Amino acid sequence: MNKKLWYILVPIALLVFLGMGAIGQYNGLVDSQTEVETAQANVDTQLQRRYDLIPNVVSAVKGAMAHETEVFTAIADARSKIASSSRDSKDYKEAQTQLDSAVSRLLVLTENYPQLTSNQQVSGLITELEGTENRILVARKDYNAVAASYNKKIRRFPASLYAAAFGFEKVDLFEATKDAATTVPKVDLNGK
Repeated sequence: MNKKLWYILVPIALLVFLGMGAIGQYNGLVDSQTEVETAQANVDTQLQRRYDLIPNVVSAVKGAMAHETEVFTAIADARSKIASSSRDSKDYKEAQTQLDSAVSRLLVLTENYPQLTSNQQVSGLITELEGTENRILVARKDYNAVAASYNKKIRRFPASLYAAAFGFEKVDLFEATKDAATTVPKVDLNGK
């Protein structure tokens, strides 16, 4: 073979090889980022399900627990903040935490009212809410697994070079709040 042809073919082959590697890395990062976005959407779907279900539970339970207005007020306030906040804002995350706490208190309250659980409509709604809380937990856990894998991928070499070049950024994981780790919902059935 001619030496001039070698000098042309080797650099072209090297460029093709590097180009294919870059395309593969980029596509892998896009796939991982899409998995994170899908997992986040699944969490949002479950949060919306809870958001939609809570008014039904509250109205069904409210009559029997009229003196427990603090819980209902907390739920209404949190739902209002969620509705008026963007998903990525700090206010939205804080409102979701407040709603988590209020729903926990509501579920504890309903367990202490046997006449509520004997009402099939209320019992069914409470079961739905408990199921939704479990779905949110699973969706958050799944999100964290996908997000951790993505974060690891964008930090590994050589993907880190492509991630930096194409703007792939680390995503946040769901974490328990400080209050969730140290505070147990308080329920006062004496109305004090």
